[in-house]
Amino acid sequence: MAVLRGKALVAYLVVCVFWGSTYLAIKVGVGELPPFLFAGLRFLVAGLLVLGLALALGDRLPRRLSDWRTQGIVGVLLLAGGNAFVVWAEQYTPSGTASIFVVTVALWMAFFDAIIPGGSGELGWRVIAGLILGFLGTGLLVGANPAEILRADLRGPIALTCASASWSLGSVYGKRHKTETSPYVGAALQMLAGGGAVALLGSALGEWSRWHLTAKGAGAIVYLVVFGSILGYSAYTYALRHASPTIVGTYAYVNPVIAVLLGWLILREPVTARTFVAMALIVGAVVWIQFSHKLAVPKGLPASRPDRLPVRHCAVPSPSFRMGIHETRPIEL
Repeated sequence: MAVLRGKALVAYLVVCVFWGSTYLAIKVGVGELPPFLFAGLRFLVAGLLVLGLALALGDRLPRRLSDWRTQGIVGVLLLAGGNAFVVWAEQYTPSGTASIFVVTVALWMAFFDAIIPGGSGELGWRVIAGLILGFLGTGLLVGANPAEILRADLRGPIALTCASASWSLGSVYGKRHKTETSPYVGAALQMLAGGGAVALLGSALGEWSRWHLTAKGAGAIVYLVVFGSILGYSAYTYALRHASPTIVGTYAYVNPVIAVLLGWLILREPVTARTFVAMALIVGAVVWIQFSHKLAVPKGLPASRPDRLPVRHCAVPSPSFRMGIHETRPIEL
């Protein structure tokens, strides 16, 4: 399935809304707590909660060693290589400039989706045009220009670039390596693997000596555990299973829009005509990429019947069926 529809669309919207609201919580958290322990403990707590709930509802742990290995690799790439370094970078990079680098997730995602075997094999001019349009819209939204980016502390930009690439690689790797694990157990195991790796890194760097939990720090952790991890990350894992990484990666364009709207509605931050033009470009880019994938016809298939597959498939209920997610796995007949 290439396009977003049904529950996958709902999951995508959850990611856009909740992850768009987490930048403020991260900024508050790194102002109170050491970055790696802050990020690592957040995911460890969320992973334990999600895993306990999933098992209580009748799901089960993976039976195959390969599934454990896949979830561990994806968790480290996404959360240790991706999210944790975004948290670290916010100590040195203004939020507007950081948004430019974080939005490159969509570009990296399309790149890895094209070059790693098992994907589309090519970007296509429509997708490239949509990615460029979304990138320009985000730049207009945050008001950053190349001179501002070059004057920034390079520790932040370098970390953000590596984080975006790692997050995108982990997303595409997880898409290519199918598992029999339900989305919720998979998300929990990824959070435990990534959170554990980041917490160990923070411990090795001596961050416990600077750990002093305050009311603001605790509030940031609670918000990120509930809305950023349990709801947001679980929804991201589900959406990624049911749509291409290139499409799901466009959430990075929508997040700044959500952040600006929340600032306008809650904090009464000023919104100008440029803001609405930028948001129109970003939303237009997401819609353009969606339709680009919908119009694409796989090579070797009749244009009049793009839904005809070379092999027959039979829908088999997956372990996640018990949790209300009607996911099927194809078997070759």
